[in-house]
Amino acid sequence: MSEQPFPSETSLAVRLNRWMLGLSRNWLAVLLLFLGLYVGLPFVAPTLMHFGLTGPANLIYTAYSPLCHQFSFRSWFLFGEQPAYPRAAAGVPGLLPFDAFASNVDLATHSNATLTDWTLDLELDARQFVGDAQMGYKVAICERDIAIYGALFIGGLIYSIPAVRKHLRPVPLWLYVLLGLMPIAIDGFSQLFGYPPFNFWAIRETTPAFRTLTGALFGLMNAWLAFPYLEDSARSAKAELEAKFASRSSRTA
Repeated sequence: MSEQPFPSETSLAVRLNRWMLGLSRNWLAVLLLFLGLYVGLPFVAPTLMHFGLTGPANLIYTAYSPLCHQFSFRSWFLFGEQPAYPRAAAGVPGLLPFDAFASNVDLATHSNATLTDWTLDLELDARQFVGDAQMGYKVAICERDIAIYGALFIGGLIYSIPAVRKHLRPVPLWLYVLLGLMPIAIDGFSQLFGYPPFNFWAIRETTPAFRTLTGALFGLMNAWLAFPYLEDSARSAKAELEAKFASRSSRTA
């Protein structure tokens, strides 16, 4: 049986393998670029709004809409009187609550004076409101998501340090559950189950600081868990592809 010819340099298989080899060598840089863009673009939206570029800003808000609830009272704001406008139930000293600005957002027509009712109208209005000249303009993803993906990005930068990348092992599962999952789960579900249709206890609205803390812990623990595994997978793929191309070179020499 005659030997099958090796695929040419321009074949799809070879080009895909070269692309995968490049990705396996540079996976962390690619991931950091993606994370940086993902967590950075939401800050571009309020900046564009501030300078009157509403069209491009709304494109960013719309693009992120399926990825985050975008509730105004759980988001950071730029260029306004306050960095955040939590609901009165959060009880944050020094910050006027979102409830005080309800008339600006047409929420007063849908909820009672303290906005404790959770209705579809409230949800839709809080998602759609991006801000105004007085309050500033909201970041396109919520406080907790900013913390999660920002911490993943920071974790990636730390992991890019050669000594860390060489020696770090995945976080122990018990520590991941204790610091990564439990705080964000307790915070999120204790808040969720106070609202309709559950009404298990009095309404609890978490503060921006605590949302940020639990999100950052979750993001860092996920970075610590995932990046060493991704590195091992990338090394295996790199070794396999390099061996394949070495074999190809020897056969075509």
